Amino acid sequence: MFVIKCPWCGQRGQKEFTYIGDSNVKRPDPNLASDKEWSDYIFLRKNPKGWHDELWQHTTGCRVIFKVQRNTVTHEIRLTLPLSNKISGAEK
Repeated sequence: MFVIKCPWCGQRGQKEFTYIGDSNVKRPDPNLASDKEWSDYIFLRKNPKGWHDELWQHTTGCRVIFKVQRNTVTHEIRLTLPLSNKISGAEK
């Protein structure tokens, strides 16, 4: 288990949070996307080693979704930000 700092509630144990996914995935335009583009969007995800920008939800607390920059090897968390903020230097 590791500790995540919710931007609103402060530091809490990982069990209070739910991983949502990659924060850099862009949804294709539904009016323009081919079947292959939709398939890739739904089923294919990167599995990075190192720093990764993610979305997490504080499911047992404030229920807010926010951004986390986490090392997928060590689980070290570099920063947490509200969803409206951009993570500068994404995927370092």
